Amino acid sequence: MPNLEKPAYRPFIPAGSTLPEFTVRSLIVGTLLGIIFGASSLFLTLKVGLTVSASIPVAVISIALFKVWARLGGKDATILEHNIAQTAGSAGESIAFGVGVTMPAILILGFDLEVSRVLLVAVLGGLLGILMMIPLRRALIVQQHGELKYPEGTACAEVLKAGASVESRQEADPTHRLEGQGATISGKTIFVGFALGLIYKTANVAFKLWKDVPEKVFGAPLKGGSISAEISPEMVGVGYIIGPRIAGIMAAGGVLSYLVLIPMIKFFGQNLAEVLPPGTKLISEMSPNDIRSDYILYLGAGAVAAGGMISLMRSLPTIWHGIKHSFSDLAAVRGAAASELRGRTEQDLSLRFVLIGIVVLLAAITLAPPLHMNLLGALLIVILGFLFVTVSSRLTGEIGSSSNPVSGMTIATLLFTCLAFLAVGWTGKGYYVTALSVGAIVCIACSNGGTTSQDLKTGFLVGGTPKRQQIAILIGAFASAVVLGPILLSLNQSATTYVDAQSVAPGLQVPANQLANLPKEQVGGSQAQHDRTVYRVWHQPDPVGGGSQKFLVNEAGQAVWLVDPGINGTHPERADGSTVRKFDAPKAVLVSYIIKGILDRKLPWELVILGALIAVVLELAGISSLAFAVGVYLPVSVSMGVFAGGAIRWAVDRADRPRLVNAGKNPEEIAAEGDKSPGVLMASGYIAGGAIAGIVIALMAAGLERTDRVITDWSAKMNPFFGGANADLLSLIPFVGLMAVLWLAARGYILKSR
Repeated sequence: MPNLEKPAYRPFIPAGSTLPEFTVRSLIVGTLLGIIFGASSLFLTLKVGLTVSASIPVAVISIALFKVWARLGGKDATILEHNIAQTAGSAGESIAFGVGVTMPAILILGFDLEVSRVLLVAVLGGLLGILMMIPLRRALIVQQHGELKYPEGTACAEVLKAGASVESRQEADPTHRLEGQGATISGKTIFVGFALGLIYKTANVAFKLWKDVPEKVFGAPLKGGSISAEISPEMVGVGYIIGPRIAGIMAAGGVLSYLVLIPMIKFFGQNLAEVLPPGTKLISEMSPNDIRSDYILYLGAGAVAAGGMISLMRSLPTIWHGIKHSFSDLAAVRGAAASELRGRTEQDLSLRFVLIGIVVLLAAITLAPPLHMNLLGALLIVILGFLFVTVSSRLTGEIGSSSNPVSGMTIATLLFTCLAFLAVGWTGKGYYVTALSVGAIVCIACSNGGTTSQDLKTGFLVGGTPKRQQIAILIGAFASAVVLGPILLSLNQSATTYVDAQSVAPGLQVPANQLANLPKEQVGGSQAQHDRTVYRVWHQPDPVGGGSQKFLVNEAGQAVWLVDPGINGTHPERADGSTVRKFDAPKAVLVSYIIKGILDRKLPWELVILGALIAVVLELAGISSLAFAVGVYLPVSVSMGVFAGGAIRWAVDRADRPRLVNAGKNPEEIAAEGDKSPGVLMASGYIAGGAIAGIVIALMAAGLERTDRVITDWSAKMNPFFGGANADLLSLIPFVGLMAVLWLAARGYILKSR
C-alpha cells in the first residue's frame, strides 16, 4: 500500500501561482509542432520501424520561438505555456508509431488503404489511450514519485526549467530558485539541424547531387553478398539518439542477412533446377533483393515476432507488479482524494467525463463500418486496451518511452485476438480487418497512454495543471490523427508503381462470374496520362501466405497492370524506366503475417520458425534479440545508416565521460546528461529536417516525374558523385561532413548555448 502521508512534492511553480498556462498561442504552437513531428515520425516508422520521443524537441522549439517573439516586442511565454505546447506536440509521434506499425498491413492482407479506416483507427485509438490513462495519474505520477523515474519526462522538465522566462523564475518555489538560475537554452541547435537535414536531403534525393545509397556487391567467394548504407540525415539522427549499443545490434542483424544468409542461400541453391518455395523463380536467377523478398523477410518476421514476445515475457514480472500496484494505488487514492480539497496542480478531468468519453469512443469503434468491428472485438479492445495502457504507462516510468515494448504488446494483442477468433470459428479473409482494427487501436492507445503519462510527469515536476494538460493532449492527438491518415495514403501512392501484368503473372485470368462484383479503378500517377481506361480491381492472394497482389483487369478478365504499393512493394521501376524508393514498414509485415498465419494458416512456417530460433540464440547469448531481428528484416542500408549515427554517439560519450565522472556524476546521471545534450538536439533536427524533406519530395513526385527523370539522366551521365565509376566512394564525402557537424555540435565546439 502506498504511503499517502509522505511529504508532498513542491513543484517548480507553486500550486497557488496564477501564471498564464492554457493559452491559444501555446496550444497552436504545440499542435502544429505535433503535426510536423508526427509526419516525420510516420516517415521514420515506415522506413525503420521505430520513432524517437518528440517531447524535448517540441519543448526546445517552443522556447526558441517564444524568445524570438519576445525580442520582436511580444511577450515571452511562461514555463507553464511551454509545458502545454510540449504536451500538445508530443501526441503526434506516438500516434504516428501506432499507425505506421499496423495500418500498412491492410495492403498485404489484400485490402485498399482507405483514408476513413486509417483516420478512425488513429483518432479513436489515440483518444482512448489518453482517457484510459487519466484515472492512473495520481497512482503513477503522484504517489509513485521518486520510485517511477520517467526519464524522458524528467529530462523534458529540466529543459523547461532551463529555458524558463524571467516571469516564471520570479514565481518559482524558493526550493527551486537556484536551479539553473540565469541559464537559457537556445533552439539554434535544433533549428540548424533541421535546416541541414532539409537541405542535405533535398540536394541528395531531389537534385541527385550524390548517391543516396552507396553499395558494394561482392562476387565469388561471397557471391550474392552486398553491403550498403542509406546516408541520410534521419538515419544518422536515429542512430545518435538510440545510442551505439542498439545501433550496433541492428547493424549486426543486417550483416547476418546480407553477408551470411543471402550468400548461403545463393551458394546452396544456385544449382537447383526447380523453384524452391516460397520463391518465385530459380535461385540462380535471383538478385540479392529477390532472395531477401522471397526468403529473408520470413526469417526476419519470425525473429521480430519471437523478439517481441521475449521482450514482453521479460517484462511480465514488471507488468504484474505494475497492475497490482496500480489498482491498489487507485483504491487508496480514491479514498484520500475524497477527503481533501484539491488545488490547481491536483485537478484532473472528471471521472464522469472520462467514462462517458470511453463509452462514446467504444460505440464509435463498434459501429464504424470501415473497422468491421463486432462485440467480441470491442470487448477485447476494452480489456486489452486498459491492461496495456496501464502497463505502458508504468513501463514508461521505469524504463522510458524509448524502451517501452509497445510492439510486443501489439503482438500479444493480435495473438489473443486471432486465437479468440479461431476458437469461435471466425477464420478467413472476412475477419482480417476486424483483427487488425483491434490490434491497431490497442497499439495506438498503449503508445499514446505511455506518452500521456510522460507528459503528466513533466507537468507534475514543473507545476502544471493536469486537467489543462489532458485537454491539450486530447486536442493535439486529434489534430495529428486527422492529418496522419492522408499523409500515409499520399506516401503510399507516391511510391506506387504500375507494372505490366504479363511480366509478373502471365496469363492471369479472373473468372467471368466474378468480374461484375469487382470495384473499378483507373491507373494513377504519371501513367494515367497514357492510360485512362477504367479497369476492374482484383486482389490475388499469395498461396504461401505472403502479401496479396492487386491487379487491374480488363472487362474480359485479363490482367493488364500489377499495382505495386509504395509501402512494402517489390517493384521499384515504373513502366517508363524511372524508379522510386519503397517503404519497408517492417513491423506492419509482421502484423499481417500473424493475422494470416493464425486465421488462414498459410505461412512458410519453416522459415518463420528458423527466424524465431535466431532470436532465441541471441537471447541465450545475452543480446537484445528484438533490435537484432529488426536489423535482419530491414535492408542493410538502413541498419548501416543508423549505425553511423550510433558510432558518433559512442565517440561523443567516450570523450565526455571523464569530465562527467570528475564532476561526481553516477552512470544514471551520465546517461541523462547525454539524453539532453546538444548532440541529441542536433540529431532531432536532422530527423525532422530529413523526414519532412522526404515527405515533401515523395508527395511532389507524382507531379514531377518527368523533371525527376531529366535530373536523374543528367546526373547519371555528368555528375561523378552520382553516376561515375567512383560514385559510391565520392558520395560518402558529404555524408562525412554531415556527421562531422553533428560531432562538433555535440562536443560544444559550435552552436554553444548562450
